[in-house]
Amino acid sequence: MDCYLVGGAVRDALLGLTTRDRDWVVVGSNPEDMLASGFQPVGQDFPVFLHPQTHEEYALARRERKVSPGYRGFTIDASSHVTLEEDLARRDLTINAMARARDGRLIDPWHGARDIEQRRLRHVSASFAEDPVRILRVARFAARYTRLGFTVAEETMALMRTMVTSGEIDALVAERVWQEIKDALSEDCPRRFFETLSECQALHRLLPELDHLATDPDADRAPNGVPRTRALKALDKSAALSGDPRIRFAALVHELGDTDPTLLNPLTNHPT
Repeated sequence: MDCYLVGGAVRDALLGLTTRDRDWVVVGSNPEDMLASGFQPVGQDFPVFLHPQTHEEYALARRERKVSPGYRGFTIDASSHVTLEEDLARRDLTINAMARARDGRLIDPWHGARDIEQRRLRHVSASFAEDPVRILRVARFAARYTRLGFTVAEETMALMRTMVTSGEIDALVAERVWQEIKDALSEDCPRRFFETLSECQALHRLLPELDHLATDPDADRAPNGVPRTRALKALDKSAALSGDPRIRFAALVHELGDTDPTLLNPLTNHPT
């Protein structure tokens, strides 16, 4: 079997950042061989194992095929014949589709290193559109790396808009969306997550209440600008003061709780 370091560890090393996790892909193996080598199975949807000493995750190389709508509508082939390139091809962004061999060689068939140099978030292939979760992941990476100058590639943003208008994004369940929002709220610039969703028109589908703040006909009369702008500024301030995603979320949605002035008692300024 051949093992390759993949994903975030390779990406962050090229960015000069501390690696959060180290994940490995195993080529030319099968579950029986992994178990015989002392690895412990942990994956439910596909074969993932923990190394007996380091406890790092080792996943069998796999390819995926879309068979039904939504982010779970895939069949998986994790046979020993799947190549490293096939495994990398199923990934979302080029910066996440690189691998490092044991001898230090960089395997980069989709030019992720070049996109890192150009500070660009670009999808690997048209299969990106098969998984609506990837819209949220791109927005989250934008929130993480905007301080480094990263932007979403025009062609990727266009594909994300197509995924929204086609209705593919509507297959996402609320629990999955909320998990991505929580993760994004912990990033360096969480406002960029919501701005990216707005730019690809996904905010209207996923968080219509927040999107409505910018389309409310009374928004222009707000004393401090468009309410959504105020909400994002509040998010910025909370992010500077606290890393707690709960506090950041509370700051973001505080505009949603504004009481309609027509419901206020003119004498006490309290709800009637």
